[in-house]
Amino acid sequence: MARWEFKLPDIGEGVTEGEVVGWLVKPGDVVKEDQPMVEVMTDKATVTIACPRAGTILETRGKVGEVVAVHSVLVVLDVDGAGSAEAVKTNGAVHDDKRDDAKKSARKDDGPAATAVGDIREELPGMRMPSASRGGEAPAYFNDKPLATPATRRTARELGVNLKNVPPTGSQGRVTMDDVQTFARGGSHGNGTASTKEPATERVDVPAITRDVVKIIAPSDSHGAALEERVPFAGVRRKIAQKMHASKSTAAHFTFVEECDVTALKALRARMKPPAEALGVKLSFLPFIVKAVVAGLKKHPILNSALDESTNELVFRKYFHIGIAAATEAGLMVPVVKDADRKSLVDIAKDIDRLAKDARDGKIKQTDLTGSTFTITSLGAQGGLFATPIINFPEVAILGVHQIKERPVVRNGRIEIGEVMLLSLSFDHRIVDGHVGAAFAYDVIGFLENPDRLFLEMA
Repeated sequence: MARWEFKLPDIGEGVTEGEVVGWLVKPGDVVKEDQPMVEVMTDKATVTIACPRAGTILETRGKVGEVVAVHSVLVVLDVDGAGSAEAVKTNGAVHDDKRDDAKKSARKDDGPAATAVGDIREELPGMRMPSASRGGEAPAYFNDKPLATPATRRTARELGVNLKNVPPTGSQGRVTMDDVQTFARGGSHGNGTASTKEPATERVDVPAITRDVVKIIAPSDSHGAALEERVPFAGVRRKIAQKMHASKSTAAHFTFVEECDVTALKALRARMKPPAEALGVKLSFLPFIVKAVVAGLKKHPILNSALDESTNELVFRKYFHIGIAAATEAGLMVPVVKDADRKSLVDIAKDIDRLAKDARDGKIKQTDLTGSTFTITSLGAQGGLFATPIINFPEVAILGVHQIKERPVVRNGRIEIGEVMLLSLSFDHRIVDGHVGAAFAYDVIGFLENPDRLFLEMA
């Protein structure tokens, strides 16, 4: 039996560790080459790591929810007689006495040249060192077991590129997305050809929380059924918890709640729905709310700022990237509508629909989840009376939108039935004074109660 150790590869630039969010194999399983083994979450993305070799799983290291360092052993396999030097590939190591003896013999008998080649092969396992081709031309690059992320492998398949022939430029000999695209265009980093195309953005796979029972901690009922179970608190759910805790522990929250009579807004939306549907757009109230928020932020730029605590500086953002909180099976996410001040109501509606669908399907890009300057959260039909939303730190404020209900309102000294929506705004009191937060809230309400004014504010 030849034991082979598979180590957590460098799966993203600057990534030093990853959290195990779900095992897809267990000891005793027979796995094929490229079979998915484990889901690992980093600060960049959640990726599924495949097995680069066929064999039998002997050990899996790292429980669900445990953080594992890059280059530490994840899986130990029996690779069926892989003890020869030819079988030592990727980022693993085969413990085989014959291989070690052969390497020592080569260094002893063949002198300095053999030792140098042996060192190169040990430093870059998996890279074959082909002999020079006839005619004196440089040999083609070949790596029998290339190291690459699942997204890079998918791109290679789409472009018809064989990863085994792509010279890697990433750390630890990893083939990057840029390497694949450069190779597909006929270039190579190795011969000086530079890529002019930006790397494709890797998608974020968002798995649901693993439901594997870890331990029963309660007594059984009269029928022998367990009364409690433990589920790993890991993956997206734990990331959400960490971010919420950081926000509540850092920002000094205060909440302001006020009514908003959206009778006129509801009528305007009803008039604009048919032409929007003709353009293939489902027009909700959110695009109007986004525009009202942007108009309010322009009047109160402190609400579009962030505190850089490392330098004790307030950073006033002159761009308006509005986060829209979206509920998914994996947990709450905040896709971002970029440059909302420059987009029409139809464009914002398209962005919101696309981002919400990608988030629900687990296909949203990492770039769509970052960079927000202000966040809107809505519970829709389950909006309740009011709430105290938690700021999407390091932003300084958040707007909670609640259900529209028929309520009595006073117009021109008369009581009438109006369409009323409650707004809950939370602010970071370290940065936003109470009167500033209230002024912002009333400005947003003013735009929503008189939505025709929004057209005067649009770029």
